[in-house]
Amino acid sequence: MTSRFINPQKPPLFNFNFYFFLEPSSISSKFLTIGRSRSRRAVEITKMPSGLFVESTLPQQRVVEGIRFPAVLTPAEPVDLDQFAAAVGAEKARLESLLRSSGAIILRGFPVRSAVDFDRAVGAFGYAELPYVGGAAPRTNVVGRVFTANESPPDQKIPFHHEMAQVPEFPSKLFFFCEEEPKSGGETPIVLSHYIYKRMKGKFPEFVEKLEQQGLIYTRVLGEGDDPSSPIGRGWQSTFLTNDKAVAEQRAARLGMKLEWLDDGVKTIMGPIPAVKFDESRGRKIWFNSMVAAYTGWKDARNDPLKAVTFGDGSPLPSDIIDECLKILEEECVAVPWKQGDVLLVDNLAVLHSRRSFEPPRRILASLCK
Repeated sequence: MTSRFINPQKPPLFNFNFYFFLEPSSISSKFLTIGRSRSRRAVEITKMPSGLFVESTLPQQRVVEGIRFPAVLTPAEPVDLDQFAAAVGAEKARLESLLRSSGAIILRGFPVRSAVDFDRAVGAFGYAELPYVGGAAPRTNVVGRVFTANESPPDQKIPFHHEMAQVPEFPSKLFFFCEEEPKSGGETPIVLSHYIYKRMKGKFPEFVEKLEQQGLIYTRVLGEGDDPSSPIGRGWQSTFLTNDKAVAEQRAARLGMKLEWLDDGVKTIMGPIPAVKFDESRGRKIWFNSMVAAYTGWKDARNDPLKAVTFGDGSPLPSDIIDECLKILEEECVAVPWKQGDVLLVDNLAVLHSRRSFEPPRRILASLCK
């Protein structure tokens, strides 16, 4: 089974909440021991010309038409955080080219050891911060533009989704940072969105055609405060960054979201909203939705996942096709075990992500960018 990469685009910027080719003459191969893994091992690398960042390989990567997914970068030499930040600035065009071609980059072995370091590392890329307004996941602000990743219990999986695909304003880029690696499990699997569209279109053409025509409606009931026991436990006050119902209604309206107030919370209705987008600069369609995540994962004391997402006309989605979509996502994904200090940069328009269950401890931090 093969998949394809096509030229990328920048997603639209919202105010809410890489093919990188080396000329043969410029590539030098060698072996380097990378990461802070308990078992040090050699991996084959190619050095990007005249820079800090060395493109490496890991066994979990997929190679598609000569392009590795995700890209993995390690340092050519030991550096401190100031030197790392300076190198990001100096080589930003090269890093962005790599991100556009591969869709995701793992930075391993760099001097990022704490939330403060991570905040500095994200800032070095120069992307504007996206406030987390309207998202479902319970998160805590740690420092600056850094938040915890979804704080739902470790035994719960978080299904594949594009970040905030259920609302019209979403981040273009995501950063994740492993402050403390899990004892076992806890990977953040990633998968190429355009290829999921191709596989679904080939296997279920009528279903995909209906999705493209009607879009999806997402429905979620929010409590007043956050519920850390739920993967969608963000309360309405933190969802809309206010405790004033009138302000919440204004912010919801700007998103095209309807609110129905309940005795102990509020029902949010979003859509119809597109389930498939066209990536104009890449010239391809992408599976830009949270359909599987909502249908299989939006379950707690307030929410029934079977009612969480429907076709745009309100009719139910076929459960057998949702199950097949989940299988395709798992078949095509890449899951690299976290190592302490890892930074994962994701193009949110090109890649869906998820979370596997894990044995604590595990602390992954996140930052969302316009």
